[in-house]
Amino acid sequence: MNRSHLLTGSLVLSVSTVIALAEPAGLGGKSAPTVADSAAQIAAYDASDWQLAWSDDFDREGRPDPAKWTYEHGLVRNREAQFFTRDRPENARVAEGHLIITARKEPWENASYTSASLTTQGSFAFTYGKVEIRARVPAGRGTWPALWTLGADITTAGWPACGEIDLMEFVGMTPDTFHFTVHTKAFNHTKRTQKGANITTPNAAADFHRFGIIWTPERIDWFFDGRPVFSFANTGKGPDEWPFGSPQYLIMNLAIGGAWGGLKGIDDTIFPAEFRVDYVRIWRRP
Repeated sequence: MNRSHLLTGSLVLSVSTVIALAEPAGLGGKSAPTVADSAAQIAAYDASDWQLAWSDDFDREGRPDPAKWTYEHGLVRNREAQFFTRDRPENARVAEGHLIITARKEPWENASYTSASLTTQGSFAFTYGKVEIRARVPAGRGTWPALWTLGADITTAGWPACGEIDLMEFVGMTPDTFHFTVHTKAFNHTKRTQKGANITTPNAAADFHRFGIIWTPERIDWFFDGRPVFSFANTGKGPDEWPFGSPQYLIMNLAIGGAWGGLKGIDDTIFPAEFRVDYVRIWRRP
């Protein structure tokens, strides 16, 4: 997601809390999984011994839980067109059992749109485990929702040395495609070396989908609706390639326009646009 601080590979499928999460055995490989890999990865993802370590099911209406979430604020990155507001229910609220992040076309602080970006920076970070977020992306050209993590040491290490894991990105100009990417000092878009994959699914914005990862010291595996879609392996060549031995925190945001999301402009007829999150869950192994 942090394009300033586009993807390669393709697969078509029809008080801070810091915790270390134990990992399953590594599965090997770093490209799109083979059939044999897939069976092992699905078994690991569905295993019954994962223990819930942190979650938000958004079952309390009103403002997002301030003990879990804070906000990015302002015109933050990527030449995006929206102003991220802080604790404004018009842009982020919990209702109907969902977190609803709403982008609106309205003048605000020298911007033409408002939206929200929720983060656990300063309140929760984790190392290793299984993550799953169930969400429904908005439709429309110019939208750029994302579910992602950044290294908790970003203020000292900077980006991309801190590491970034994109559980999901979606750009409305390609309405049937979800993207999954990793960024490190060695592998990032500024060098045209980023590692990632995408999947094509019809009517991607019509339904909720589950976006997940299993993160271990050996590798990160991405899952879409419980199926493996991409893997990135730790080759042991050091933190330039693998900064993922340290805690990461969560970010969920709905951007409008910007360096990627705005490549084909913004359709102003789509607003207000809603990005809905049903739950966020992180598990560990005993």
